[in-house]
Amino acid sequence: MAASPVSRNDFSFFHGLRVRWSEVDPQGIVFNGNYLTYADVATTEYYRHLGVSYPADLLRGGGDLFAVKTTLEYLAPARFDDWLEMGVRVSRLGRSSLTFQVSIWCDETLLTLGELIYAYAGEDRTSQPLPDWLRGKINEFERVSPQQ
Repeated sequence: MAASPVSRNDFSFFHGLRVRWSEVDPQGIVFNGNYLTYADVATTEYYRHLGVSYPADLLRGGGDLFAVKTTLEYLAPARFDDWLEMGVRVSRLGRSSLTFQVSIWCDETLLTLGELIYAYAGEDRTSQPLPDWLRGKINEFERVSPQQ
């Protein structure tokens, strides 16, 4: 994933958190693996903001979302006690998959660009179309329409 210009205006949803001591190395810099945790927390909060009880609402329809790809690009480090803001948006809605774009900022500095791709599948892990109700909620909410 190449660095691309990203604007806060592309995002309709933000989730903030403060970097804790347990998330940094002896120099006070966040361990790389924690950025994935931050992105995961932010996408969970995105669902909550949409009024989706994840995963319960998806399971009622006989399917669930499964992570198939995660890409993070580190542009600058986060440090102990920084206040981070994570912008989350659905950038693509496929037939049976959705792609989250996550960007992490500290003040005006873009620290991390991320892409998380999930596939929707039934209990037997075979691909199913994304539920129409989920697609509708996402399309109504997003400021920048997801690629279809």
